[in-house]
Amino acid sequence: MSAQPEATRTPADEAARLAARLRRQVGQAIGDFGMIEAGDKVMVCLSGGKDSYTLLDLLLQLQAKAPVRFELIAVNLDQKQPGYPEHVLPDYLGARGVPFHIIEQDTYSTVTRVIPAGKTMCSLCSRLRRGALYTWAAANGVSKIALGHHRDDILATFFLNMFYQAQLKAMPPKLRSDDGRHVVIRPLAYCRESDIAEYAAMREFPIIPCNLCGSQDNLQRQAVRRMLAEWERQQPGRSENIFRALTRVSPSHLADRQLFDFLGVQSAWPVADAAGETAATHA
Repeated sequence: MSAQPEATRTPADEAARLAARLRRQVGQAIGDFGMIEAGDKVMVCLSGGKDSYTLLDLLLQLQAKAPVRFELIAVNLDQKQPGYPEHVLPDYLGARGVPFHIIEQDTYSTVTRVIPAGKTMCSLCSRLRRGALYTWAAANGVSKIALGHHRDDILATFFLNMFYQAQLKAMPPKLRSDDGRHVVIRPLAYCRESDIAEYAAMREFPIIPCNLCGSQDNLQRQAVRRMLAEWERQQPGRSENIFRALTRVSPSHLADRQLFDFLGVQSAWPVADAAGETAATHA
């Protein structure tokens, strides 16, 4: 069957195409990296932002059609930020019939007490949030922890590590936590942020803004995002090419001696010794 001409597509057609594309990309990422297996209990970390809502929504759709059975539970950390609408997520999840749990831990006071005003809070906030979520996961039989990071998050992390840490490192689609107790997955790894934003608006998710990191417009991550956006405007498709490069690494064409045995690279020609004789002469 031929594709429907673009001029005749309705908003409903475009919405269906977007949803299908995101489902396909999430399904491909899950398959490519073995993210979810039969019998898994997957904890979906739900922050109330567009990314985690989209992640949960797509996983629920895939769960209904998956050839293997796995369990989903949405978990939110209530950080006790002033004015936080604590009813929004329970109301949404209850209406959808999604199993969920709310962890209550006042990390907000800790972060605002320790970090001076105007300084970047994301690092400490992230560590505290991760600790609370990992602790709950270990106590409740969770086998996989699903995070809502997407392709653009991965690219931004890559450049942040390169520019500020002198490392070629990004966010892997799947990893084992430092303590070895948890497997973290990022099913949105192939999804563009712009698609996720459009999908979230289309689905009318009840977005909850973050008053900690959301108020800091000068974060290094935001600067990198602006750089990538400008590149994409000048050269459409550049972000996709950079992401593809992360999946096609050639260790022998970099300079990491721990990753590739450069000392073991030898010439195929006989090597002359100090007397001008070759190794073959002494054979």
